Amino acid sequence: MKRRWAAALATIAAFGLVLTTAGPAPAASPITTALYTADPAALVVGDTMYLYTGHDEAATGGTNFVMRDWHVFSSTDATTWTDNGARMSLSNFAWAGGDAWAGEVEPRNGKYYWYAPVNGRGAGWMDIGVAVGDSPLGPFTDAKGGPLISDSTPNSSPLNIDPTVFTDDDGQAYIYWGSYNGVRAAKLKPDMINLDGPVITPAGVGNFWEAPWMFKRNGTYYLAYAANDSGCSSPGYACIRYATASNPMGPWTHRGVVLDQVTSTTNHPAIIEFKGQWYMVYHNAGAPGGGNFRRSVTLDKLYWNADGTMQKVVQTTTGGGGGGQPPTGTNHALAATASTSFVSAWETLGAIKDGYVPASSADHSHGAYGNWSHQGTEWIEYRWPAARSIGKVATYWFDDNQGIDLPASCQVQYWNGSAYVNVPGQSGCGVAGNTYNITTFTPVSTTRLRLNITSRSGYSTGVLEWMAL
Repeated sequence: MKRRWAAALATIAAFGLVLTTAGPAPAASPITTALYTADPAALVVGDTMYLYTGHDEAATGGTNFVMRDWHVFSSTDATTWTDNGARMSLSNFAWAGGDAWAGEVEPRNGKYYWYAPVNGRGAGWMDIGVAVGDSPLGPFTDAKGGPLISDSTPNSSPLNIDPTVFTDDDGQAYIYWGSYNGVRAAKLKPDMINLDGPVITPAGVGNFWEAPWMFKRNGTYYLAYAANDSGCSSPGYACIRYATASNPMGPWTHRGVVLDQVTSTTNHPAIIEFKGQWYMVYHNAGAPGGGNFRRSVTLDKLYWNADGTMQKVVQTTTGGGGGGQPPTGTNHALAATASTSFVSAWETLGAIKDGYVPASSADHSHGAYGNWSHQGTEWIEYRWPAARSIGKVATYWFDDNQGIDLPASCQVQYWNGSAYVNVPGQSGCGVAGNTYNITTFTPVSTTRLRLNITSRSGYSTGVLEWMAL
């Protein structure tokens, strides 16, 4: 459980400032609109992030995937991306018939191994091949001359696609793959092109559908994957769930949803740390002319809780990289006098209306309002000497991963001349982190506006910015 200690206040504040002086946040628009990209895999080599993507070529209104090659994009800031072209295609595998689907690249002994599912023209539908190159950009050549995994592999998946490869600290490499609820795993030999032992069905990977992504952080193994159960997505769509384990082969413990459904029916994660910041790389149908078979790769910042669980990623469509951009319009908060039911001695109420755009919910470099160690419901409010017409608020919550956390709920109220009452027609009062939560309501003319904030059990709450529009 997160806790704050007054005795360590100065150290915590200084450390927090270091954590929030990162560079510019990436824009979560597509990494390119020159072509349609999908099924991202991410790799960091030195100061460069590489994204290996499929290439959607379906015509407008197409009803099936048309995918014949893979592109590699690179960036040194996770903002500006260079398309290095199609670095591998179906022609790299003489035994392949079609369908250049979701692959992943894994480095080993100075070489780069690209695992890719293709239609093998054999008895099975999809096989997994492996190519090898001397650099992240190749050139890549078939490393095996045939499938690494196919329907003839004992205990293979109902659909052998979407490989994710992970190399542990001891040098042992593992491969996960599968679809149609059939997640599979196996060890790889040091040559990276042969399985080392039996294929297993990992235990505890609940509601798996496809698109596994495996990584390790602070000694814990993480497996993210696409799930299309009714608990997280609409029929025909998918969210990203994840599980953790203390062993790369499991058993796994389900932890929750890290990415909600996107605008395309498919959903495909890659989670990676780059220059001290974690990212969720995924695809959607957000590019002009996009759709379920004309997808586009994008990325948003990913944040962690103190207990090692992942916060749900906030999907953005313009600048902000998870931090989002403030809504436009006249912000009446700038001319208001702020007051509150309680503010802790080491926070500042004035921070909620200084116009600063936070980089994340942990960014209190410009100060923050917080009410630790109070729990339950507290409030902040604005007052004006003359009535203002207001129909929208935008709230950016403070979450310090110690004792202040995202709230359980909130409610906007206004002064009707004699009492505070709920604003009429209020939309949902959002409590998401790392973004502006927009709440709309029927415009009111008032001299006072109040935000009631109810905490989660065991925590206090805080606000970085509260706009009244």
